[in-house]
Amino acid sequence: MCGRYSITTPVEALRRLFGFVGPAPNLTARYNVAPRQDVPVVRAAGDGARSLAMLRWGLVPSWAKDAGIGDRLINARSETAHEKPSFRAAAGARRCILPADGFYEWKKEGKAKQPYRICLDEGAPFGFAGLWERWRDPAGGVMETCAILTTEANEALRAIHHRMPVILDPAGYAAWLDPGETDAAAALALPRPTAARRLVAYPVSRHVNAARNDDPACIEPRGETPSLF
Repeated sequence: MCGRYSITTPVEALRRLFGFVGPAPNLTARYNVAPRQDVPVVRAAGDGARSLAMLRWGLVPSWAKDAGIGDRLINARSETAHEKPSFRAAAGARRCILPADGFYEWKKEGKAKQPYRICLDEGAPFGFAGLWERWRDPAGGVMETCAILTTEANEALRAIHHRMPVILDPAGYAAWLDPGETDAAAALALPRPTAARRLVAYPVSRHVNAARNDDPACIEPRGETPSLF
């Protein structure tokens, strides 16, 4: 799964990577993004361009009676999202990309769980495959929410966790964002675990365990330097 991540890259660098146009939110560096928070999302605009918007992390299906369901829907399995009632509509029509530059997983070591930060070997930003939805509450208000797709972990990350977020290849951004170009089943068949050689994992402080902690200490190595898988 993916329950925490970081996005510290300046917004103009994200614009160059993801190709969104128009105004963008004034993003501040985030070292410990957690569910139920607003996160930057790249999605297709009505004119075929891409835009950057802030959506709440935790997908609320359009048919939900209560927004609380989103707390349980922060991730969607890429293998089955096009079949599940909670994700099926979004998989067919509302796919998105969530910019990030690292994510966290916890590995049981002795009696405790050690958090690890995983990032690309060059430290560059990347994009998670995601889904988004629009939900209207009983009073008529509108909430837009999202979820991150996951897949089986690659052979190296499997030692830390059996699942990992889907990291899209930039060459596949257009196909992923455009439902007219790739249908849901075909699009969800594209994701594959990121090559182990591209990833770096290193232990970080348990400071990251608390969602209220969102500062550079979350990403600092603990006791050893990053290791390339």
